[in-house]
Amino acid sequence: MAQHNAFYAQSGGVTAVINASACGVIETCRRHSDRIGKVYAGHSGIIGALTEDLIDVNQESDEAIAALRHTPGGAFGSCRYKLKDIESHRAQYERLIEVFKAHNIRYFFYNGGGDSADTCLKVSQLSEKMGYPLTAIHVPKTVDNDLPITDNSPGFGSVAKYIATSTREAALDIASMCATSTKVFVLEVMGRHAGWIAAAGALAGNGEGEPPHLVIFPEIPFERAKVMARVEQAVKDYGYCVIVVSEGARYADGTFLADAGNTDAFGHRQLGGVAPTLAGMVKQDLGYKYHWAVADYLQRAARHLASRTDVEQAYAVGQKAVELALDGKNAMMPAIKRLSDSPYEWRIEAAPLAEVANKEKYMPRDFIREDGFGITAACRRYLSPLIQGEDFPPFENGLPMVASLKLAKVERKLPEFTL
Repeated sequence: MAQHNAFYAQSGGVTAVINASACGVIETCRRHSDRIGKVYAGHSGIIGALTEDLIDVNQESDEAIAALRHTPGGAFGSCRYKLKDIESHRAQYERLIEVFKAHNIRYFFYNGGGDSADTCLKVSQLSEKMGYPLTAIHVPKTVDNDLPITDNSPGFGSVAKYIATSTREAALDIASMCATSTKVFVLEVMGRHAGWIAAAGALAGNGEGEPPHLVIFPEIPFERAKVMARVEQAVKDYGYCVIVVSEGARYADGTFLADAGNTDAFGHRQLGGVAPTLAGMVKQDLGYKYHWAVADYLQRAARHLASRTDVEQAYAVGQKAVELALDGKNAMMPAIKRLSDSPYEWRIEAAPLAEVANKEKYMPRDFIREDGFGITAACRRYLSPLIQGEDFPPFENGLPMVASLKLAKVERKLPEFTL
């Protein structure tokens, strides 16, 4: 059987385990060297393909590739760059096919979220129109856990573990000082439209009065008076109040509490600090001393506290992506199917990209407590398995070890291309 080359790229915000998916893709390609010749990676995601800025993964040792499994960040460089519609920006798509032709690339693996799924689908459609045999498979990844069909998204479980842990630890700090110091602590977490990460913060406690005392979701319209009343009640009852708030918290009219007024490369509104905004309300309305924190990149880079479940699933979707491609499947995504909550069992199935691209999965209402400020038992059953198990990286001199790659560039064969 003829040998063809593969292209792998990372897209969007990275995670603690996206490189575990890269490891799954690359190691599986190497195990099928009779059909897959060279593996190239796009430097800075799809931009690497457009500009013919390719990394020769074949020059990396097996040990270096294996070390990707415990390395956070995006080892080959990620990007926020969304390909526009095919009709008005056909030149970009044709350029991709030209690059793939020039390097005998017949397998395209794109590791990202919903926008990346859309790109992968469009590339598949165009290759078919142009008569170039390209197999395009999307490798799921997003800390936001908002991809449809898949039970959960690789990257989410580790963020959930980090946020639940941080909430529990910070709450103990506040509780110890609340008599004479801080009364209210606000932790801002990621989640533009879906409150999955905020929900994970609620795993920190599970009984009456256990923090967090409020979780604020994007799915529940923000009502200032109601929130402040709950904060005041928590301080009266317990001496302090811990709040986990999603960056996407919004009013009933859809306005974000912290809209920075800009948009990113994907056209999403940029959000500018809901934690200080909410803390300011607490000070203004109730006069309590407060502290706030923004987990920001720390939550998605914390590989030292990754969920073993998440690491295993991230690797598995990378492996399955290659297997699907070799089986002749196209425009598909390996999706996680939950078989049972306890014991937690799952398998990987194929999902059509047409049912994934540009679709978001929100928190179901029955996962959010009736009062809108916490999670239900059903949500806890869903979340708990995803944070189970530890998968510590190797440490040296007290610090976690990470992969060291050569990132050797592939010689260009085509004229320059301007984005």
